[in-house]
Amino acid sequence: MTDLSVVADIGGTNTRVALAHGARVDPGSIVRYRNAEHADLTEVLTRYLGDRDAHPASACVAMAGPVRDGVGRLTNLAWTVDRAVVSEATGASTVAVLNDLQAQGHAVDHLTAEALDEIATGDPSSDHAAKLVVGVGTGLNAAPVFRLDGRTLVPPAEAGHTALPVQTAADLRLRDWLIVTHGSAGAEEALSGRGFERIHAWLCHEDSTGEPLDAAAIMQAAETGDPRAVRTMEIFATLLGRMVGDLALTLLPFGGIYLCGGVARHFGPHLARLGFLDAFADKGRFAAFMAQFPIRMITDDYAALTGSAAHLAELTGAARPAAT
Repeated sequence: MTDLSVVADIGGTNTRVALAHGARVDPGSIVRYRNAEHADLTEVLTRYLGDRDAHPASACVAMAGPVRDGVGRLTNLAWTVDRAVVSEATGASTVAVLNDLQAQGHAVDHLTAEALDEIATGDPSSDHAAKLVVGVGTGLNAAPVFRLDGRTLVPPAEAGHTALPVQTAADLRLRDWLIVTHGSAGAEEALSGRGFERIHAWLCHEDSTGEPLDAAAIMQAAETGDPRAVRTMEIFATLLGRMVGDLALTLLPFGGIYLCGGVARHFGPHLARLGFLDAFADKGRFAAFMAQFPIRMITDDYAALTGSAAHLAELTGAARPAAT
């Protein structure tokens, strides 16, 4: 079939591969491969397509790392992804390589209501209003989403390496501790899975007592009311709210802000009570202005595959994204 495509989402541990027709991913075709069991992406794609005797006309790979001119290297895995190599492995004539957050951005206009949890309602917007995706997981990143002349544009970004949004005396102490202990106080050093653990370790340092815990243990301790674990969650949510608020004022994404990533989803049900929305709106005389932005959580674990398929559908003319 001429609209058949293969899409892949490469993380640090697993690669998920699926077939798609136009912008629609076939849920039954999704297969997860452990990266440690394969030499490279070519081996994964060759095995997947060979098992199905599939011959896609197009291919898109989303990867957890920066991409430039169709070439990217994964941040936490010694794999290089090259558009030419993907074309050779799949036989596809149309090939794209995206950062995984770009893929999430291409997905937002194709996600159903069931794949989104509302955090803040916001105001209605025009069909072509800018959007913002913020990924919080192993790392941190954010990227704008634009609609222009019937196409979706998601410029790449490495926003997680901007400065931590400090505001209080305690924030400054956290920043200084991160610099001393980890060499940097970029936002990702506090707003990621490992960053969550670092906030807890810093509180142990501040209190001169207690042992640092891993992320799962912190969440479990918070459920039992442990004060330090609860405080860790509050600091994390507050810093994230400030950063997302800063990005909102920079971009003005009236079309909506979309949070994604494993860490973000774990925090999703708790963000409002932990102070995320208060920190997001804490912009002085612009506090009321901040209420205009809808904020949603992407709960679909396969959204990057959907975004990859949607991007290919636009490139090939197989489908057009629905305006929202």
